[in-house]
Amino acid sequence: MKFPDSKILIFCKAPIPGLVKTRLYSVLSHQQAAELHIKLATESINQAIESQLCPVELWCSPDIRHPFFKRFRICLQEQQGDNLGERMSQAFLLTLDQSSSAILMGTDCPSLTADDLEQALTRLQEGNDVVIAPAEDGGYPLIGLKKMTNNSQYRSIFDGIDWGTSTVFDQTISRIDELELCYFQLAMQWDLDRPDDLQRYLDN
Repeated sequence: MKFPDSKILIFCKAPIPGLVKTRLYSVLSHQQAAELHIKLATESINQAIESQLCPVELWCSPDIRHPFFKRFRICLQEQQGDNLGERMSQAFLLTLDQSSSAILMGTDCPSLTADDLEQALTRLQEGNDVVIAPAEDGGYPLIGLKKMTNNSQYRSIFDGIDWGTSTVFDQTISRIDELELCYFQLAMQWDLDRPDDLQRYLDN
């Protein structure tokens, strides 16, 4: 592995019909949406594993018991926190207690490549405090942090963000600037969340 002291953390929901890819219910049934979630998640997880860049952990929601998670022979962790910001900061806090850096990603971004993951880890190794990949919808599908001496900074980056809105990326960059952290911005990505995104995915 090229980055043995780093980790890739993948946030993933259990593929329960009616609870995943809900913004696609105008064009897909609950079961079809769950099957799409499984396909996207499997592609993202396998890509991370097969890159052999560093150890990969699957951070599961609502817990690790769903059979889907068991098919991947990697460490399973349960997401902890009442909102996305708390869950992300807690994952980084626990991981960076033992690792020098980590990148956290979801499973809804088919445009992310293994090269993007390698570049993120490289930029952290080169001294950046944060790496982040913007998304066309105003969010971000990947963020990476290196170990920090002040643990409160992990929480500060994710506190008070209007999750699920088009201002998530801009708010996060403002927070990073307030903390006077050095960051590197990766290439623009796109998530598969809405019917137009689904067509784009099918056309590729």
